[in-house]
Amino acid sequence: MRIALFEPEIAGNVGAVLRLGACMGVAVDLIEPMGFEWDDRRVRRTAMDYIDHVAIARHASFNDFKATIGSRRLLLFTTKSDRSAYDFKFLADDVLLFGKESAGVPIAVAETCDARLRIPMRAQVRSMNLAMTAALALGEALRQARSLPQ
Repeated sequence: MRIALFEPEIAGNVGAVLRLGACMGVAVDLIEPMGFEWDDRRVRRTAMDYIDHVAIARHASFNDFKATIGSRRLLLFTTKSDRSAYDFKFLADDVLLFGKESAGVPIAVAETCDARLRIPMRAQVRSMNLAMTAALALGEALRQARSLPQ
């Protein structure tokens, strides 16, 4: 299983997702451009020394990223879906895609995904933090795939 972040805008969120990947044994793909200048210091502030324990792949574009995942399913997490992640059957080699904090992903990207899923939340709120959403989604996906670390 992998986590992919589409054009992430906040270094702290990327750092938190990298730490999540390190703790859960999941690689992280970063699809550029990012909304901040990549430097070890900015991301390491949140990821801390966990950044040394996660496989990170950076991709110059969505098309470059897509070419690397082969036949794996690409699952988009979006507030624009009615399908709950808790009613979906995850597989061990799925790629979980999360859009940029301010705008998600463009329609053209969403249409290439094998499924669009959401984390259920109260109607009175707009969205969850990117790193929190990734943690909830990854936890459920790994649980279902019986791939949680020991």
